[in-house]
Amino acid sequence: MPSSSLSKLLRACLPKFLLPGAKPGVHVFSFIGGLEAVVRGSALSLYPLLMYRAWGDASTVAQFYFLAGLLSLLTAFSLPLVMRRIARNRIYAAGILLYGVSACLGIAGGKIVTLALLCHTLASTIAFVCFNAYVLDHVAKTDFSRLETLRLQYGGLGWTVGPVLGVWLLQFWHGAPFLIVLGGASAMLTTLWYLRLGNGLVIGSLRSSDANPFSHLRSFFFQPRLVAGWFFPVVRSCGWWIYFVYVGIFAIQSGLGEQVGGIAASLASGGQFLAPLLLSWMQRRSVREAVRTGFLLSAVCFTLAALASPLPWVTVALMILGAYSLLLLDVAGGLPFMMSVKPSQRADMSVVYSSFRDVSGILSPALVWVVLQFTPVAGAFAAGGLALFGAWYVAGKLHPDLGVPGSSRIRS
Repeated sequence: MPSSSLSKLLRACLPKFLLPGAKPGVHVFSFIGGLEAVVRGSALSLYPLLMYRAWGDASTVAQFYFLAGLLSLLTAFSLPLVMRRIARNRIYAAGILLYGVSACLGIAGGKIVTLALLCHTLASTIAFVCFNAYVLDHVAKTDFSRLETLRLQYGGLGWTVGPVLGVWLLQFWHGAPFLIVLGGASAMLTTLWYLRLGNGLVIGSLRSSDANPFSHLRSFFFQPRLVAGWFFPVVRSCGWWIYFVYVGIFAIQSGLGEQVGGIAASLASGGQFLAPLLLSWMQRRSVREAVRTGFLLSAVCFTLAALASPLPWVTVALMILGAYSLLLLDVAGGLPFMMSVKPSQRADMSVVYSSFRDVSGILSPALVWVVLQFTPVAGAFAAGGLALFGAWYVAGKLHPDLGVPGSSRIRS
C-alpha cells in the first residue's frame, strides 16, 4: 500500500492524539491506561478465586500475596539501576511481555496459577514505574488531575466488564479469561511500538552517579508533606487490595457463590465513569477536603461491613459503597504528593512514589494474615476500616488551601 494511502487510512481510523507526529499528552497516556485496564481488570477477580481454589485457605492466599508484594517492591527499587544499562522503552516492553507470560501460566492452571500471580504482579510494577516516568516527561503538573480523570474514563470498560467477564468465563474453560489478558497485553505492546516514546527524559538524571533511589530516601523522609502524600495512596491501595481479594472469598465462605466476587469488582470499577463528576466536585473544594471525605466515607463503610458480617448481602453492599468512596481517592489521593514534589526532584521521587502499590501489596496481606489468625474473613474489612480512619486523621494536617487556585485562597 502506498505511504500516502496508508497515511489517509490512519487519519480516518485513528483519533487525533494517536496520529503520526502527535505529541504525547493526557489522551495518549489515558489510552495506554485503558489498554492496561483490560489486562488487569480481566484478571482482577481471577487470581483470588483461583488461588483460593488451589490452596483452599484464605491465610495461605494472603501469604502468597505478601511474597508477590515483596518481590514487586524489590523490583521497583531495582529498576533505576537496570535503566542505567537498558532503555526505558525496552524495560516497559519487558513488563508487558510478563503480562503475556502470566497469561500462559494461568492457562496451565492448578497451583501454577501462583507463578502466574507473581509474573502479573511484577509486570504491573514495571509498567507502573515506566508509565509514571513517561507522564512526568510529557504531562504538565497542572494536567495531573485531568490525566487521572481521563485515565479512569478510558479504563472504565476494562475495569467494569473485565472482572465479571473473567469469572463468568471460568465456567466454560479455566484458561478462557487469560486469553483476554494475552490479547490486551499484545495491544499494549503494539501501541508502545507504534508511539515510539523513546528512552525518556527522566532517564538522563538516572544515569548520573546518584541513580540509586535509596540515596534519595533521606530527602524524601525529611519532607513531611511528601511522606504524608505517599502515605495516602498506600492506605487507599490497601483498601482496594482488601476489597478485590477478600470480598470474593467472603462471598464464597458465606455461601453466596463464586460469581459475587466478580460482580462486586465490576460494580466498584464501574464507578470510574463517575470520575468527571468527582473531579467537578473536587475542583470546587480544597484537596484536603476531598481527601478527608474519601477516607472518612470509606472507613465508615468498611467498619460497618465488618459489623454486619452475619448478614452477608449487607456486608457486600456496604463494601461496594466503600469502594465508591475509594474512587474519590483515586481522583484526589495522589495530588498531595504530586503537588508537593519540587521540579528538580521529580525524577528522583517518581520511583519513590511508585512504590506505594508495592508497599501496600506487602502491608495488606501481612496485616490480613495476622488478623485472620484471630478473626473470620470479615476481620480484614475491620482492619481496612481502621487504616482508613488513620489516613483520614493524617489528612487533617494538610494545608487547607492545597489545590485551591491562588485567586481563591484566603490568607490566614
